[in-house]
Amino acid sequence: MDIDTEVLVIGASPAGISAAAAAAAHDVDVTLIERKKEIGNPPHPANTFFEGMFDRTSEIIHHEYVIREMSGMHIVSPAGNRIVHETPGYIIDREKFDKYHAKGLIRNNVDIMTGVSAHNLIRKKNIIQTSTSDQILASNIVIIADGISSGLCALIGLHPTKYPHDIAWAIEAEVEADGIGDPDFFEYYIGSIAPGWKATYSPCGGDRANLGVFVRRHGQDVSRFFDLWLRRFAEEKNISDVSDIRIIRRHTGGDPIATIPNETVSDGIMVTGGAAGQSGICYGMRAGEICGMVAAKAVAASNTSKKALSEYRHIWEKELESEYMLGRSALEILRKMDDEEIDRLTGMFAGVNLSRVTGAGSPRSQAIRVMRFMLRKEPKTALSLLSPLIRSGIG
Repeated sequence: MDIDTEVLVIGASPAGISAAAAAAAHDVDVTLIERKKEIGNPPHPANTFFEGMFDRTSEIIHHEYVIREMSGMHIVSPAGNRIVHETPGYIIDREKFDKYHAKGLIRNNVDIMTGVSAHNLIRKKNIIQTSTSDQILASNIVIIADGISSGLCALIGLHPTKYPHDIAWAIEAEVEADGIGDPDFFEYYIGSIAPGWKATYSPCGGDRANLGVFVRRHGQDVSRFFDLWLRRFAEEKNISDVSDIRIIRRHTGGDPIATIPNETVSDGIMVTGGAAGQSGICYGMRAGEICGMVAAKAVAASNTSKKALSEYRHIWEKELESEYMLGRSALEILRKMDDEEIDRLTGMFAGVNLSRVTGAGSPRSQAIRVMRFMLRKEPKTALSLLSPLIRSGIG
């Protein structure tokens, strides 16, 4: 059977774009299809990251898509306790970010087809036939990178995440009010305001900001939590009337931060990014790089079996799995805490700059330093709160 492309990437997510770029860099014929009519438009709401996250990728931060450089974050408890973490962060123009990387694909001769949706995958010997809204495309390998709402994996019997019920469903909004874009620290509010994860405030400069809630195990409709967060935000920022916060654009979706990758390969099929539970712009990009590299190697060897493609899973596990497991364990502890317990936890860090506690190194080593700090400061409280994490072996 003739093929149309050696590697077909479905979805122009950061992971999908990175997978296409990595495969093309190894002289493989690559086609990327994207259901949007234009890459980056409408933009995805995810638009923040911290400097250390890009250390995982080959990406160099380009200031043509950076809106603001931030000094760090405040983690705010239900009672208003603040943990200060000074670490360079960035707010990006997501449309410019996506288009910048799409230009790189064009330079590497990746064939980009926009306004095209994938509907079904059928294996024919060593060829994968992908039925799309435009045509049927035959390829040696298909990389699924179209986000958490992808239904393609189920069609071929793949279960790419271990805990799909733990998606953090979200509402994010671009908002406008006098001066709310001026601070240079992100703010993350935890507790019953956004059960299981966080409410966010990202100042974008001037009168613009991004607000969001990410909620686990309370259904996909989290509008009631967003409304509560909007009212609390108005109170926090001394905005007299919540109606003075003008919503410019509102997004709904999900974050697979706690879902953990599971089955990410099959014969001729690979899954990366949000569809595989690999959350975060930077972490998704690194997963895509590994995925594309392994796909190119498999095409060159004329071996696209599950066993050959499993190198992708092995490399990912070696580099990143422990961080995801640590993150899930921490979020599970947070989900099970009530507001009073969260206040007790954050109270340990009163007047402390968290960056001086964590120091440099891997997220695992930083987490261990934080736990040691807590055990030294308030052993009894720390043990009661951290015992599930310690028992898991991650600490």
